[in-house]
Amino acid sequence: MISLDDTIVAISTPIGTGGIGIVRMTGPDSVRILRQLFVPGPGGADLPIEPRTLHYGYIADPVAGEIVDEVLAAYMPAPRTYTRQDVVEINGHGGIVALRRILSICLRQGARLADAGEFTARAFLNGRLDLAQAEAVLDIVRAKTEVSLQAAVGQLAGRLSAQVRSVRAGLVRALAYLEASIDFEEDEIPGRDIGYDLVQAAVALTQLLADADRGIIYRQGIRAAIVGRPNVGKSSLLNRLLRTSRAIVTDIPGTTRDTLEETLNLQGVPVVLVDTAGITEGTEDPIERLGIERSRSALVQADLALLVVDASQPLTSADQAIAALVKDKAAIVVANKVDLLAAAPDTEPRAAALDSPIAGAACVPVSALTGQGMESLEETIVGTVLSGQVAASEAPVVTSPRHKDALSRALDHVNAARAALQGSELVDLVAIDVSAAVQALGEITGQTASEDLVETIFSTFCIGK
Repeated sequence: MISLDDTIVAISTPIGTGGIGIVRMTGPDSVRILRQLFVPGPGGADLPIEPRTLHYGYIADPVAGEIVDEVLAAYMPAPRTYTRQDVVEINGHGGIVALRRILSICLRQGARLADAGEFTARAFLNGRLDLAQAEAVLDIVRAKTEVSLQAAVGQLAGRLSAQVRSVRAGLVRALAYLEASIDFEEDEIPGRDIGYDLVQAAVALTQLLADADRGIIYRQGIRAAIVGRPNVGKSSLLNRLLRTSRAIVTDIPGTTRDTLEETLNLQGVPVVLVDTAGITEGTEDPIERLGIERSRSALVQADLALLVVDASQPLTSADQAIAALVKDKAAIVVANKVDLLAAAPDTEPRAAALDSPIAGAACVPVSALTGQGMESLEETIVGTVLSGQVAASEAPVVTSPRHKDALSRALDHVNAARAALQGSELVDLVAIDVSAAVQALGEITGQTASEDLVETIFSTFCIGK
């Protein structure tokens, strides 16, 4: 149970060395604790702590009687604050020792260490944000691309909430009519076309869901495992995609012994590229065997497989064996080393019309050495990830699997209510489905969310946010 009647405190900036570090407090005792710790700087000894003003001074330890840090302190009174409670922010130097010292002094003066996400939880419980907006705060913090940031900022501004509330309000009006028609005679209540209300709700929910899968991809990204036999250029491909020398590359097969992960922004889609050790059979090297096991594990966890083959050589049994491992996964065949075909014109021209070893998978000829074909590969990756959906210029409205699930359940209930209405079923049966749709939509904004759901959502936040 999230408490609202005590004062919480946390370090709100990342742990480590930085120019500025912030200790944040909120609750009824925030300003009292600040007054016990804050020593005004020169010329400020007789000045009160004015609201919404940065005050220069020091934080002193009342017990030890010594200065801990030079700070800028601000006091923001309720209700015009992030949490709609009194808020104090102490801006000190970014060293972890000083920040932890300030934190410990605040705790000694009666504050409690904030739980994960508790500041935003208080903003939600005090009505400043609804649940979808609160979730957007974490999405902004975690955004990996401009598109995912744009979507999160839109959600924080209420873009999703406004549409959900509009649909829900229409369904609530329909439900009120249905329940009234159960309790009163038909001639005692004004007529209403419930069928029209349900059609409008179904259309709006369908539109929201149409872009949900793309939105979830922009928010969460995908994992792409680069797999293949040894020495086909997997690490070179990683480096070329990243446009930097991240992985060690040599002509010696088996150079890569472990998986290596880096995040790439492809047209707004966060793609976690996983470079893997070459998959081969029969090796006696225990370290190489361990690397192969990790390669197989990375492939299982991946959303997309990039199967790298050597375009200058015929497909080998090892290529076919690896292709069999990825046949049930979204995959792209990358025919690498096409530059060798130009250097040796007598070589079998496989890159021009390479038969993909994976049925239905695109095959893209590239040269990780020269960069040839890389733009086409990036386009193919995005096209495969988005399943043919156009990467629209406007950020998607729905980006969360939780929201998609609630919208899907609401649409199912609306369609069930429409079917019951058209089949002249009892009004009670229609009302049951309309009520369930209203409940599902309320889970998105928090109007009908359970306490367990709320606590689960905020437990994923960082402490101090």
